[in-house]
Amino acid sequence: MSDSPIRIKTIAQFHTLRGLPKPKHPLISVINFEDMAPAPESGKQSLMFDFYMISVKRDMNHKYRYGQQDYDFDEGVMFCMAPHQILSVIREENGKNPSGWMMMIHPDFLWNTPMAGAIRKYEFFDYSVNEALFLSEDEEMKIQQITDNIKQEYQSNIDKFSQNIIISQLETLLNYAERFYQRQFITRHKAHHQFLERLEILFKDYFEGNNLKEKGLPGVQFLSDKFNMSQYYMRSLLKTLTGQTTQQYIHEKLIEKAKEKLSTTELSVSEIAYELGFEHSQSFSKLFKAKTDISPLEFRKSLN
Repeated sequence: MSDSPIRIKTIAQFHTLRGLPKPKHPLISVINFEDMAPAPESGKQSLMFDFYMISVKRDMNHKYRYGQQDYDFDEGVMFCMAPHQILSVIREENGKNPSGWMMMIHPDFLWNTPMAGAIRKYEFFDYSVNEALFLSEDEEMKIQQITDNIKQEYQSNIDKFSQNIIISQLETLLNYAERFYQRQFITRHKAHHQFLERLEILFKDYFEGNNLKEKGLPGVQFLSDKFNMSQYYMRSLLKTLTGQTTQQYIHEKLIEKAKEKLSTTELSVSEIAYELGFEHSQSFSKLFKAKTDISPLEFRKSLN
């Protein structure tokens, strides 16, 4: 099978592809997985949608692949995708039918409404498949209720109020999803504590060698690759655990190392800047002062 993704441009095209009736509304649709015709063949299939997709899935008969890892979702999980992302699905033969639902929202449905721009603030649309939201029973019921309201509204007689009512319901659904993700960040305390420990070790090892001098400061993408975690999920997770974005966390670690060198060595500020990967000491001094409110020399003097 070709590795190039199948591009799904319209909701009607997806309905046809999966043996569903013509959608009641061309720009928004909620469908049950049980109603979809099975995929024509097993194996890997890559899909790219031109619309937003929100789904709650249970008992899936296939795995999702992200990076080099496979993920099985047997419990109820919520997953969101923004337009033009690629989802790879590995389908197994003779698997049981999945349950759950999928909501598709074309960007044109949001046009000329506040949600057209506001939807971009929900970072979970850019999370990876392995960063799905695991819903409690109560949370799933709440999401289901809102989704049913949306489906009922677009299936009834469309009038001038319909779009605003659906947009309002959609915003409520996304706000609940954001709340539930925050709950997940907090309740997965052990796993996230281990993540912070691994992050500390990574910086310790990175700073002990010549990496800073040779490669410069580790960036957000570097950390994302190391932990097989999307940049958006890592940012949200660190914001919850430490109150800092990923970039702020990186800078904090750099300042800690700078303070260590300023207090335990007799190296000049220029030499320390060079060891920390800065081409110009002025750039180092500017960052140090921005983060501590004093210059490197003032910090060193304050120790005496």
